[in-house]
Amino acid sequence: MFEGRVAVVTGGGSGIGAAMAAELRSCGAMVVTADLVGGDVELDVRDRPAFIAAIDDVVAEHGRIDLLFNNAGISTGGESHLMDGSYFDRVIDVNLRGVVNGILVAYPRMVVQGHGHIVNTASMAGLVPTPMTAAYAMTKHGVVGLSTSLRPEAAQHGVKVSVLCPGAIDTPILDAAPPADLPAAPPGTLTGRQFMALIKQSPIAPARFAGPALRGVARNKAVIVVPARAKGLWYLQRFLPGTVQAIDRTVAKRVLRSTGAGG
Repeated sequence: MFEGRVAVVTGGGSGIGAAMAAELRSCGAMVVTADLVGGDVELDVRDRPAFIAAIDDVVAEHGRIDLLFNNAGISTGGESHLMDGSYFDRVIDVNLRGVVNGILVAYPRMVVQGHGHIVNTASMAGLVPTPMTAAYAMTKHGVVGLSTSLRPEAAQHGVKVSVLCPGAIDTPILDAAPPADLPAAPPGTLTGRQFMALIKQSPIAPARFAGPALRGVARNKAVIVVPARAKGLWYLQRFLPGTVQAIDRTVAKRVLRSTGAGG
């Protein structure tokens, strides 16, 4: 399905985006990666005019855009009552408004073309409650809702919409420090990798995610959950939400104790 297709991947300079771009190229796609650093095009997804210019350039050169992977994202964690509001603002701007910008720019073009596929990267945190990452989870739930709601509407115009919900993936986001232009993180805040270790989750390599994820895209699945073990938690949330809530309370207590906040 991907041979000869024109694809744009945001957040394509590293992690999931870079792995997806490499897999797409191996399938014969023409891929343009966009990122703050390391992409073919420098792009801050919060900047809608810049996003318009980037997509305009792709369409001008290739005559169309077949696939848009809205993959750029950031994470933040910690106790919500200790977190400065600027952290919430930043994660909303990148994780949610960045996806909105991509859709507003590419979707109308795809409607005119009569074809296209928008693939938005959310997270398992967009399908199940995730304690100590409320801001991040909020945006990822938003991405899931946006994607699944746009999907039936877009289908009327020949455009497909899917949402990726990765489990634990070993990307730079797990080790990322708080943005330098924001206030210092509260004492005891864990990195994503420390949080994963605390809840005994072993992240998989991005390359192991990319293949199964793209097979889901090729099948036009609405919600694509990788790796397979993550589906178990999703199903548990759907059918036994009380059990997931109990697990989450245990996780929150463990995190607080590890940081010295839980007594």
